[in-house]
Amino acid sequence: MSTNTYESPLNTRYASKEMQYIFSPDKKFSTWRRLWIALAESEQELGLDITDEQIAEMKAHVDDINYDVAKQREKEVRHDVMSHVYAYGVQCPAAKPIIHLGATSCYVGDNTDIILMTEALRLVKKKLVNLISELAKFADANKNLPTLAFTHFQPAQPTTVGKRASLWLEDLLLDLEDVEYQLSKAKLLGCKGTTGTQASFLELFEGDHEKCKALDRKIAEKMGYSACFPVTGQTYPRKLDSQVLNVLSGIAQSAYKFSNDIRLLQHLKQIEEPFEKSQIGSSAMAYKRNPMRSERIGSLARYVIVDALNPAITAATQWFERTLDDSANKRISVPEAFLAVDAILNLYINVVDGLVVYPKVIYQQFMRELPFMATENIMMDAVKKGGDRQELHEKIRIYSMEAAKNVKAEGKENNLLELIAADASFNLSLEEIHAILKPENFVGRAPEQVADFLAGHVYPVLEQNKDLLGIDVEINV
Repeated sequence: MSTNTYESPLNTRYASKEMQYIFSPDKKFSTWRRLWIALAESEQELGLDITDEQIAEMKAHVDDINYDVAKQREKEVRHDVMSHVYAYGVQCPAAKPIIHLGATSCYVGDNTDIILMTEALRLVKKKLVNLISELAKFADANKNLPTLAFTHFQPAQPTTVGKRASLWLEDLLLDLEDVEYQLSKAKLLGCKGTTGTQASFLELFEGDHEKCKALDRKIAEKMGYSACFPVTGQTYPRKLDSQVLNVLSGIAQSAYKFSNDIRLLQHLKQIEEPFEKSQIGSSAMAYKRNPMRSERIGSLARYVIVDALNPAITAATQWFERTLDDSANKRISVPEAFLAVDAILNLYINVVDGLVVYPKVIYQQFMRELPFMATENIMMDAVKKGGDRQELHEKIRIYSMEAAKNVKAEGKENNLLELIAADASFNLSLEEIHAILKPENFVGRAPEQVADFLAGHVYPVLEQNKDLLGIDVEINV
């Protein structure tokens, strides 16, 4: 580790080794070489004078990349692709004349970018599926646990802890749909030439248009893809980068919402994220248990949401068949979005796996507000015993204001039930009123909704992706 140069925290603190490798130099340049091999093989199969020995020589040096040669060459020619063509040729003297034959730089650069984004999306999908699985367990375990719901962060009609978790799950299912859709339409640039016309290949194949079309098909097949973009300029449409990062932004948005809810719940002391035995919450306040993982989720999510603007602006500002103002931006914005989302999903899985629920606190806070919410039920029971609804409604309004004043202005307990029980016109004892106040009587269909949602929507998705289940995530800090 260098201590006198900048290193990205996404590498040193947050993202997994698996995601870091996808965007590593080794992965990038070995993919370039595999693409050069696919090009040579396809050109040979279509009749060009390329020997088996040349291809075998290229295959022998796919992974032992001579970075020092490429680096020195780039200083001289100021061109990264031609530097690596040169370095590959140094290792493969017999194949040197046919490496990169007919291609432009975007053949290796753009096809590799697509391949790396596709592999990174597959890793994102794997982690998303495992997150959905963990959150489904939490929702199911807590589907019957009543809790205060909040609208405008003000106490509202009760729900259950599991029902609230199902809202987080619904967001993630929408994200998974987007990931799967993006993967379903993955295609390569292919080999289109300097302005997308395949003119150089038409020359190589002596005017044979069918061979030019076959070249794209063969390269795609050899690289594990079913198709190439049918028409392009020199590059694949930069709109693709924008679409992919919008998917990542959607995941970040879902995680951000979850992390904010957990931070609020931890403030209420109802639910806490994991807190390790030796963990320090504050350098000054030793008693603190800060929701630092949830805060980090929000922090990284904010970065991804803003970062998604980069490829959107790049796609909007490309001139005609190609400009190079995308290059420096893409090298940063695309990998960092994936690294950040990878870190977000690791944190999200870690937090869900270790969430601590405090039912007694939840119940205590629930019961503090429930008297106000139960007044309709109390009034109906009183009417059944002969009370006048209009008269009772007015009395409840007055007593509710008095009780609220006691709570807010004087710091006393909520005595609304006592006030009602003391009024003979209600004809209800305090015991009868308390019998009405069972928390489970006020959550509506929340438990059933969770059960139906899991059975009808979540479990089928997990079954379809069961081969992806079972990962260990590591949180570095």
